[in-house]
Amino acid sequence: MRLLKLLCLSVAFMSLSVMAQDQKQNERKPGHTNENKFKQLYEEFATPNMFRTGSGAPGPAYYQQQADYKMDIEINDETAVLSGNETITYTNNSPDVLTYLWVQLDQNVRIKEAPKDAIATSRIVPAQSASKFTSSFMNENFDGGFNIENVSTTDGKVLPYTINQTMMRVELPKALKTGEKFEFKIKWWYQINNHVTDGGRSGYELFPDGNRNYVIAQFYPRMAVYNDVEGWQNSQFWGRDEFALPFGNFEVNITVPADHLLDGTGTLTNRKDVFTRDMMKRYEQAKKSYDEPVVISTQEEAEAREQKRSKKKATWKLYAENVRDFGFATSRKYIWDMMAVKLGDRDVMAVSLYSKEGNPLWEQWSTKAVASTLKSYSRMTFDYPYHKAISVHARRQGMEYPMICWNYGRPDENGKYDDRTKYGMMSVIIHEVGHNFFPMIINSDERQWTWMDEGLNTFMQYVAEQDFAEWYPKALSEGDEKYPSRRGPAKNITSYMGGNQDLISPIMTKGLNVYQFGNNAYGKPATALNILRETVMGRDLFDYAFKEYANRWKFKHPTPEDFFRTMEDASAFDLDWYWRGWFYTTNWVDIGLKDVKTYYVSSEPNQYAKNYAQSKNLKLEDLDLVYLVEEGSEEYDEKVRQGSSQDNSPTLKAYMMENFTPEERRLIKQPKYFYNITFEKPGGLVMPIIVEFTYADGSSKMETYPAQIWRYNDNEVSKAIASEKEIVKITVDPNQETADIDTSNNSWPKEVVESEFETFKKTIED
Repeated sequence: MRLLKLLCLSVAFMSLSVMAQDQKQNERKPGHTNENKFKQLYEEFATPNMFRTGSGAPGPAYYQQQADYKMDIEINDETAVLSGNETITYTNNSPDVLTYLWVQLDQNVRIKEAPKDAIATSRIVPAQSASKFTSSFMNENFDGGFNIENVSTTDGKVLPYTINQTMMRVELPKALKTGEKFEFKIKWWYQINNHVTDGGRSGYELFPDGNRNYVIAQFYPRMAVYNDVEGWQNSQFWGRDEFALPFGNFEVNITVPADHLLDGTGTLTNRKDVFTRDMMKRYEQAKKSYDEPVVISTQEEAEAREQKRSKKKATWKLYAENVRDFGFATSRKYIWDMMAVKLGDRDVMAVSLYSKEGNPLWEQWSTKAVASTLKSYSRMTFDYPYHKAISVHARRQGMEYPMICWNYGRPDENGKYDDRTKYGMMSVIIHEVGHNFFPMIINSDERQWTWMDEGLNTFMQYVAEQDFAEWYPKALSEGDEKYPSRRGPAKNITSYMGGNQDLISPIMTKGLNVYQFGNNAYGKPATALNILRETVMGRDLFDYAFKEYANRWKFKHPTPEDFFRTMEDASAFDLDWYWRGWFYTTNWVDIGLKDVKTYYVSSEPNQYAKNYAQSKNLKLEDLDLVYLVEEGSEEYDEKVRQGSSQDNSPTLKAYMMENFTPEERRLIKQPKYFYNITFEKPGGLVMPIIVEFTYADGSSKMETYPAQIWRYNDNEVSKAIASEKEIVKITVDPNQETADIDTSNNSWPKEVVESEFETFKKTIED
């Protein structure tokens, strides 16, 4: 019986023990997934494979398709109708067997009942301009979609096709195997839009005298991309997110009125047939002019052409190799100038086409902006591979194609312009010419990832704008010490990043679906890359890696992962935390000073030391401690402050004497002031902590703590600082390098910002 009682007691004790453990277990915090902001992006990134490697480079099985075009195009200037015939030769370099092809019909975004209009939201604005009112409620939609007349094989056999909005599926007569080619023909026409009144990336501007300036693109049915990432990239074109196109060769004949001037993508192969003798002579001079543009066709000649409307026609022949697209511009109004740019061992022509309405601004700066841009981008990536780059003056336009772009910026009717017009023109030219690199050569998928061309290009635009001002200082207005770039500087993005989070999208969002398109696709990624270059990585590491990315993927189709991985691979810089924060979230930067405590060396033990000795059951004299007293504490007095040095601590003095030679003691630092600084991070983004310390003697020092300082605590971190000089001010991010949205917590002692009312009150009192 006694044994049974003992056994029962034992079981009861064990039960109580288990219950106690269960209760303790229940008191523990629940487990969690890895939410550390420095974890790797394996979950977000596509798995490396034979097509795209883990280093960010093309893999051994990388492939891309090719689409070659032969086109005959004609513009009827009386009716503003473009008609065309094309033969497309499509080469299947993929490992897949294709049974149909997808062709893009981008002009169908302009059909009368365009789907893009159905998905656009709208509302009544109680007061609006007359032009806005009529376009919204009174005008019928312009019908500018493709009219497909024929799709056939080269021997005339009709090919079945299906049009789904802006995409056309062409059925192949037999499966297209790896390495095989297929040729087919398309005949079409469409009504060209007035891009000033109807909008759009191309079209014409109608002048009061009846002349038109045509800037023409998306004018032909063109092949969609087929690749290892998307298969067919046949996402519809709704008017915002732009294009994905394969590389190919273009042979294009364009027939226009005989008194038009025309230029576009590729080499003009019949220049002598379409140039006058004077134009040929000036063209030869331009090829040797590196400092100033040479006018090929003068304003006087352009004005004479405007008055005479030729009934004859002329055909301009252009040929381009290894381009992803084709665009051209034509008008009888053009003034034409050019200059040569030395890039490596080659000369490239910087070219401008503009009507007299663009002068004097365009004749002064357009071609020089083109030349400067080519030099800046080539320095940061690779030497521009094409033989020319053209800037065309077009009202309310800013659009890019291989070797040609059209740009806004027009003086008033008296030829006067303000800084906004001037800098706006220069900036849009730099931006659009820069697009020759991103995405015309580094051929990312604009339809999916707008930021990969617009964001990278806007970053490069910032670099090129600063170069332009350095190389052409007369371009700056009086009082400007450097180019007033709108996007790129960190401080310029803070209002967006700190704004309403319901109206902000992560950068890694399909372009069609983003809120605040300009900030998301242009401004924020450009700022992120600028901060990465100037503050996080440094120019040397960033520039090397950026150039490596450009050279790995020129004339290829990169993805975001290819960019992210290459930047890390070529720099030995782990940037997963940066990509995650800036590109995959809408978090913002806000780093501040939470607390600063000042300490001095004391000869007397402080309470902390006494408590420590007691906890170890030891005597203070056995611990050999150096005592630090916090300013403002009960143990602090002015004598402690004045005597703060190693000599004030017998323990420290004895240690120095025993372990250092006289020469070593002479060289060692002698700090008198000790600070415990606590930094807080109300914002979600981890970033380096940039600190400026200002000393009592007026000197200052900058210190940068890498972002990894936040890896163990995402809310606050502290640094212990020993200084030989008294610190009187601490400022976080003094030069506004990190896009900190709230600088009110960036200073110690805390700066008192005078309210507008107080300032106004003082003004009245004075």
